[in-house]
Order: sequence, then structure tokens, then C-alpha cells
Amino acid sequence: MADWMETHRAVVHPWYCDHIGHMNVRFYGHFFDDAGFHIWNRIDGAKDAMEKHGVGVVVARTTNDFIHEANAGELLVVKSGFTRLGNKSLTYTQRMTNAETGTLIATQEAVEVIFDAQKRQSTDMPDEIREILKKALVSVEED
Repeated sequence: MADWMETHRAVVHPWYCDHIGHMNVRFYGHFFDDAGFHIWNRIDGAKDAMEKHGVGVVVARTTNDFIHEANAGELLVVKSGFTRLGNKSLTYTQRMTNAETGTLIATQEAVEVIFDAQKRQSTDMPDEIREILKKALVSVEED
């Protein structure tokens, strides 16, 4: 199994906070979305293989769990890992923690579909990409 990859760092600015004083839900989505783009840069050969095969990925579903509030001034880290490979889709999980204490703030599970850029529709995952991603799979039980 592969290691979780750091894919994003952020600070909770006061203007990210809502009327209760903690980070508003829209900014969790922002940070997880940014991290989702970076995950592909962390996998050697993945972006080149997608370009070679004329495919990309599109988000089909995300599920967020908000575990602990984040307040102004907190430093955040997002770590990501691929957790499932399907025929036309893949799943990755992301974990947002406080950079100083390690407290788990939130998680996101994202399902992305392999997308043929020319046909503008889902397609099977090319074997070359599958082999690259197999090496990047993590266990959701890992820290």
C-alpha cells in the first residue's frame, strides 16, 4: 500500500468564518477541490498517461464529513490517497487536519469518472492508467 500524499496547505482566515465563528462549509469544499487537482501531480506518469489516451477525470460525487471545527488562524493540511479503482471510475479520500495538533477536522470521499475528452462521455479506464494508480492505492485504515 502507498502512503497518503500531502496535497494542500491552507490557513483559516477570519473572513472564512461564519456567524458561529468557525470555518464555513464552502471553504472546506474549496480546499478539498484544490487538493483534488494536486493529487494527479503527485502520481508519476498519471497526467502524461491521461493525455496520451485522451482522457481526463470529472467529479461524479463527493461526500464530506465534518468532524471538528476549524477556527480563524488555524493551519490546515490535506492529505489524499486513492482508495478504489473501478472500470470507469476511481475513488480517493482526503483528510484535513490541523497542521500543528494533528486533529482531524474533516474528510472527503470523491468519486471521479474517466472522461473521454473528444466524445465528451465516460469511458473505460485505460490499462496503463490503472497500473499507475494501483501503485498509489492506500488503505483507508492507515494514518
